[in-house]
Amino acid sequence: MEKPVLIKSSLSGAQAVELVERLYGLKVSSVRPMPSYHDQNFHVVVSGGQEGGDQSESYVLKVMNSVDSRDADMIEAQTRAMMYLSEKGFPSPTPIPTVDGQIMSLETIGKGNESSQHMVRMLTYLPGVPFANLTLDHRTFYRMGRTIAQMDKVLHEGFQHPSAQSLKRDGFRWDLSNLHLLEKHLQLLEEGDTRSMVERVIQQFKEKILPNLSKFRKGIIHGDCNEYNILLEPLDPSAENADQRSTVPEFQITAILDFGDMNYGCFVYELVINIAYLMVVSEDPIGVGGHVIAGFESVLPLTEGERDALFLLVLCRLSQSLLIARHSVLLDPENEDYILITVKKSWRCLHQLWELGKEAVEKIWFDTARSYQR
Repeated sequence: MEKPVLIKSSLSGAQAVELVERLYGLKVSSVRPMPSYHDQNFHVVVSGGQEGGDQSESYVLKVMNSVDSRDADMIEAQTRAMMYLSEKGFPSPTPIPTVDGQIMSLETIGKGNESSQHMVRMLTYLPGVPFANLTLDHRTFYRMGRTIAQMDKVLHEGFQHPSAQSLKRDGFRWDLSNLHLLEKHLQLLEEGDTRSMVERVIQQFKEKILPNLSKFRKGIIHGDCNEYNILLEPLDPSAENADQRSTVPEFQITAILDFGDMNYGCFVYELVINIAYLMVVSEDPIGVGGHVIAGFESVLPLTEGERDALFLLVLCRLSQSLLIARHSVLLDPENEDYILITVKKSWRCLHQLWELGKEAVEKIWFDTARSYQR
């Protein structure tokens, strides 16, 4: 069967306003596009609300791409998980119901003579700054690891919905278990050290990880706790204006965004993904891992096999990001700047880890993690 073509919606601002007013019965004050990978997002400010009133409120209008929009169960599962996490005290967005009381709506969106169907949701807008734009220290690294483990634990222990079965996404390219399926994209990397390194990482994955997947604990994971999907604010607001000689402020997590990569995967992948993206934005990439591991293990201690795989899996995630980014640029060249935003930094981290090697990096990570137990 021919693979469906992924179409990213191309709503204009005026079309977005019409959609919000028709679906949600809200009067739009302003609307502006937000960066996104394969979907289309708008920051929407409305005057009053569905209950009336004069106060302005902010929302995010999410218009899914045409391929993901075909899987209503998967989108519902992701949305229900967000609602569940919010009920449990996590800062995740929640959907605004349509005038008909639905949490999402399948809409036909046209461009010229062409049209395609896209799933539309409007979510609460949460405050904060992406951690890509901040200088963080060990306290926030630890908090990050602890929070993502708590999130996975809560989902594993209590989230139940008929649609959750759809999160077992066979062949999903962002599931680290499927890294070997990306081997076909190796030719998209320029010949040289990086391509050779990624090739060897995939080979090690096939030899050491793939045969042992059954030994890793699994559950529903967020799957994309990257530098733009976790928003932070200073724990002490006055710290923003603190003396420049003082230490880096401690941050709290104010938003966990974008559940589009949520899947039934290995818990250790959640940790690996967060380490990889914190490395990409950190001034001390190698030093980050130990603090995140300590936070994660304060909630979900790793098994011996998971700890042993950690170093290779971080290499795998960085390689996965490089390969998917290069392929995505082919599909959506106009979005190249956004897609490749972290590629150069990921490339540097990959080389740094590879050159130091497993033994040296593990010593740094695990010595740091042990220091939290003293």
